[in-house]
Amino acid sequence: MKFKVIFFPILLAVIFSCKKETLAEIPTKTNPNLNYYGFTLIDVGWDDPQDKEIKVNYLDEVSAFTNMADILVAEPADNLVGRVQAMNTQGVKAMLHLHELFFYQTGTSEGVNSGLIYSLRIDYQQRWNDFKQINLSVLNSGSIACFYIGEEPAWNGISEADFTLATDYVKSTIADVKILTVEAYPALDIMYAPSSVDWIGFDHYFLPEPSSDATFIQEYQKLSSLRKVNQKIILIMDSHWIKYFHGSAGISKSDMDFIARDYYTLANSDTNVAGIIGYFWPGGFDNEKSLGARNLPDNVLEEYKKIGKQITGK
Repeated sequence: MKFKVIFFPILLAVIFSCKKETLAEIPTKTNPNLNYYGFTLIDVGWDDPQDKEIKVNYLDEVSAFTNMADILVAEPADNLVGRVQAMNTQGVKAMLHLHELFFYQTGTSEGVNSGLIYSLRIDYQQRWNDFKQINLSVLNSGSIACFYIGEEPAWNGISEADFTLATDYVKSTIADVKILTVEAYPALDIMYAPSSVDWIGFDHYFLPEPSSDATFIQEYQKLSSLRKVNQKIILIMDSHWIKYFHGSAGISKSDMDFIARDYYTLANSDTNVAGIIGYFWPGGFDNEKSLGARNLPDNVLEEYKKIGKQITGK
């Protein structure tokens, strides 16, 4: 879910004209597998530059309508027990970012990827075992929604063999927690999803109406074709706003509620979808002037809350 800038010609003649009328009442959830909803950058040490206070944990802002929030793991010695328990008391499960625990940058590339190459650490098993020993009391499906292993692995040059070794090992030690992988849309043709992965997704932002966008639908179908029988889909919802990118696509800040509804409608219509993750909650990430979900107008925030309450039942 890490942002990447893909330069492509913007056809300004085909600018989306967002609807301005009020959204109809949100549909009732009909997809029985659609059970998870949350946002990124909730507890990863990120301070939103859009406000004056220093704040790096936003659980209090989202716990009333979400049931999944991310925590960044940087080192094997990280003790997350208290932070996970704090989420759990609010009816929220943790999504643990484990990229740094397993992978490190080993080079660069001019191939079809981010230009970076990450490799599996030689001592990855020991690093995981050390982390697991410290946090074992909360490393279960009652406390953790998923382990997010690797940052857009194919896009960031992680080999399928390295990625599979990491996910297989984690699954062999804690079988009941889901493993999530999310790929960048330009790398879908080289995406892989080993059977030890439970949830798969991809990110493609700055689209006025994803479910009606021919390119997005092709990408979604590609992802679906990669899905193994044991795997479900997590939709990565565009929930931030950058003037240059969203504005160039004709998307205003107030229009983000229609985009949120579009993701929810798509998720509700496909029983292979298990959840929605909004990218991202606090602003200033990827771009210092970017607005996160919390910085968007009230009508958009209300839509996020309505969707979340439908999915989580809160």
